[in-house]
Amino acid sequence: MAAEGGGKEMNEIKTQFTTREGVYKLLTHSEYSRPNRVPFNSQGSNPVKVSFVNVNDQSGNGDRICFNVGRELYFYIYKGVRKAADLSKPIDKRIYKGTQPTCHDFNHLTATAESVSLLVGFSAGQVQLIDPIKKETSKLFNEERLIDKSRVTCVKWVPGSESLFLVSHASGNMYLYNVEHTCGTTAPHYQLLKQGENYSVHTCKSKSTRNPLLKWTVGEGALNEFAFSPDGKFLACVSQDGFLRVFNFDAVELHGTMKSYFGGLLCVCWSPDGKYIVAGGEDDLVTVWSFLDCRVIARGHGHKSWVSVVAFDHYTTSVEESDPMEFSGSDEDFQDQMIHFGRDRANSTQSRLSKRNSTDSRPVSVTYRFGSVGQDTQLCLWDLTEDILFPHLPLSRTRTHTNVMNATSPPAGATIITHTSSNTTNGNNSGANTPGINSLSSTLPRSNSLPHSAGTTTATVNNTNKAGSGGGIGSGIMDSAIATGVSKFATLSLHDRKERHHEKDHKRNHSMGHISSKSSDKLNLLTKTKTDPAKTLGTLLCPRMEDVPLLEPLICKKIAHERLTVLIFLEDCLVTACQEGFICTWARPGKVQSPMVKPSR
Repeated sequence: MAAEGGGKEMNEIKTQFTTREGVYKLLTHSEYSRPNRVPFNSQGSNPVKVSFVNVNDQSGNGDRICFNVGRELYFYIYKGVRKAADLSKPIDKRIYKGTQPTCHDFNHLTATAESVSLLVGFSAGQVQLIDPIKKETSKLFNEERLIDKSRVTCVKWVPGSESLFLVSHASGNMYLYNVEHTCGTTAPHYQLLKQGENYSVHTCKSKSTRNPLLKWTVGEGALNEFAFSPDGKFLACVSQDGFLRVFNFDAVELHGTMKSYFGGLLCVCWSPDGKYIVAGGEDDLVTVWSFLDCRVIARGHGHKSWVSVVAFDHYTTSVEESDPMEFSGSDEDFQDQMIHFGRDRANSTQSRLSKRNSTDSRPVSVTYRFGSVGQDTQLCLWDLTEDILFPHLPLSRTRTHTNVMNATSPPAGATIITHTSSNTTNGNNSGANTPGINSLSSTLPRSNSLPHSAGTTTATVNNTNKAGSGGGIGSGIMDSAIATGVSKFATLSLHDRKERHHEKDHKRNHSMGHISSKSSDKLNLLTKTKTDPAKTLGTLLCPRMEDVPLLEPLICKKIAHERLTVLIFLEDCLVTACQEGFICTWARPGKVQSPMVKPSR
């Protein structure tokens, strides 16, 4: 945890921190910023954002970084932990007038050493397609602001597509574009495709194909961020009304929802295997939501202000394949034996996670690592462990406060147990089963994930009678008949639209300034009736604080003077950025190379 006590210690900016893997160190010579290195006066400006792409050039240094600071956009060779940053030689630099970049995204499918496709969203609502290597501007979408006049909040290429991209706005709308199509010279006319609880989807009605292909209206207020699942089939959206909504992207159907404790949700991310979603926002919490159970399984409290970014660390999410066993040695011996799991690479982790539901493979144990940064200038790291993932299994009454653990799905095998302290059983004793998970054969090891309080194990049981889909579309979401190719959106036929236009009209929820203390045990999450936000507290949509386990951060460090806006996990390092326009590289344990320690004169 961050130093407490004297004011000087609390305001001190940390340059390193220690986890079970070792020491993470700030590389001051790898700092990226505007060439003059002068802190940016961020008042009234959009958040600094960072995007990476690898162009696979033959030099072995194919990483490229893009970041926005105020009205400026920079594109550099990213040297990471290898060499000091050379800010005097940007590959491309752009200064915009009358608008500011708000977000950007590279197309990783089409990137080469000679050309990259970069989408840039702007505060006035436009989206630009540029090639910073060729220094070209290909196209400008929503140029006349006929589609949407509000700020672009998030832009991403559709996974697996070279031409489709999705854009969200502060208006609460999302639009699907194709780079090959024009936007037209008049405002688009729309035809309803599908309507559900607090969302509607329209197609563009025109004689010839034009952008946008689809218009999504989601929730109330700004749609702050969205993220595609690792397989590209589902879309998680977080809005200013405080709701997380997860859609089957191809079927245009709602899978499940979750409500923040209070205030808007600002950020969202998926676990590497797509089984869990983490969201953060104005309640200062990180909330972990199970995709399969459609319910909140944990909250994490460590930030003192709004959480601006959450991200899973694919490289430290540790995986172990082993037969069930018990370890009889000392804690220290076991730590030495297990430490290498935290160094698995992302491709290995992804492939091994995919085996977790296989009936013929050995039990697989996994610990999920994720991080968060916030307006309190603090970086928090968290581990998601077995007693959180499977609270319905018997648990030991002894809890631990360590950051060394493993989790399983299905659970099996041993884990690390150190520094135990007496506590109570898990705070969430929900009996909801996870679809697709085989029978669970062993009791759960202990971890550092803390139940919030005792005596609350039955508080949410009444609401878990298979309400496993928090406001969603039933079991049909995984039907094999659903097309998985996103390209179908470009050719949606009229009979598809009529077939899907069968749901009742509805009114969207209004955001609220506070949450009523009343619970609503009778709320039926599977109906299409309007959800009253004041009655969500105490339900599956928004459990009370004492009804779900409360996570402690592994580390919580003040690492900047201004609010943090970026957290990205790379293989050799993690990258953070603050609103002053400084992009910082933190070397992972053992990744600091000698040129970085002793820079050349």
